[in-house]
Amino acid sequence: MNKQELEYAIAELKMDYVRHQGDIEKLETTGHAGMVEKAELRLEKMELQLAELNQKLADL
Repeated sequence: MNKQELEYAIAELKMDYVRHQGDIEKLETTGHAGMVEKAELRLEKMELQLAELNQKLADL
């Protein structure tokens, strides 16, 4: 991946992350605890992906 592709992937992942945070808040409000745990796991995976992409960008 080149710099532009990495920056685009990071921006896209950040948007997805924010959307998932909103989804988690809605799930918590409606009392869907089981689904919240799964969504939080997805957020953790996204955080790892972001860290990896940011590291690749820094290494360029």
